[in-house]
Amino acid sequence: MHLIKRGRILRKSAAVRQMVSETTLQPSDFIAPLFIIEGEKVQEEIISMPGYFRRSLDLTIDEVKHLHSIGIPSVLLFIKCPDHLKNKKGSEAINPDGLMQRAVKEIKNAVPEMCVMTDVALDPYNSDGHDGLVENGEILNDETVEVLSAMSLSHAKAGADFVAPSDMMDGRIAAIRKAFEENNFNRTGILSYSAKYASCFYGPFRDALDSAPGFGDKKTYQMDYANRIEAVKETLMDIEEGADIVMVKPALSYLDIIREVKNQVSVPVAAYQVSGEYSMIKAAAERGWLNEDKAILETTTSIKRAGADLIASYFAKDIVGLIS
Repeated sequence: MHLIKRGRILRKSAAVRQMVSETTLQPSDFIAPLFIIEGEKVQEEIISMPGYFRRSLDLTIDEVKHLHSIGIPSVLLFIKCPDHLKNKKGSEAINPDGLMQRAVKEIKNAVPEMCVMTDVALDPYNSDGHDGLVENGEILNDETVEVLSAMSLSHAKAGADFVAPSDMMDGRIAAIRKAFEENNFNRTGILSYSAKYASCFYGPFRDALDSAPGFGDKKTYQMDYANRIEAVKETLMDIEEGADIVMVKPALSYLDIIREVKNQVSVPVAAYQVSGEYSMIKAAAERGWLNEDKAILETTTSIKRAGADLIASYFAKDIVGLIS
């Protein structure tokens, strides 16, 4: 048997495989999501996300310092708003002394080199549990955008490097960019959740922040998971409105969308390996059905291979340990 081409030659050893690997992971690929709660020296494990925690701001700062020390360049902040501060207007979202605003200031003071990104949506603050204001059972778009713009501006004033609107309201990127320009925050970036799907994989996240919708679902603003072309349209609209980075969320069930978007745009593309994806791997590993470390590396490599320049993942710290 005389073959001219033998593909296995490039797979013969670990050294050769490493030399010709088309996709590699590095710490700078990752954004670490962090959940922040009120109090001091508080750390609560999220039951549906084994090994992941809600932390008070003092412990969050310790975690940020550690993440920076191992080479992770960015964190994405989420806060758990106490029930007594929630109302139908989501007014705590724009409180200059709110937990998010304080967190940004203190993290930037403690670790100035860390890129701090902030979640922008009303579901943690809204007593209805929706990403927008609610009136007569309807999610209001334009009125919500006004609040999101004020919320983003408050984050910029606190020192955020990027705001990350995750609400999927129409026109919010243009409104936020306008607010930044008018107030001389022309160095604050926008990471837009441009293609955020109405997914069943968000359940553990909603447990983490107690932000499940009080009625109905989010299908009138988050995207139909059956749609592909719409994702490209939404993403291009956000770029035209001033988004600096665009995101596809979730990641694993939407690898084709990540690639489609990557092929169409010239800005960085992020993807979010969401809570349900994290918890599935954790649960299967706990039962001995798969090797956790191998599953972490394989799934995150597939996200990068699909075209993601940045990956928001609850495994970020684990991955750096594995690839180091």
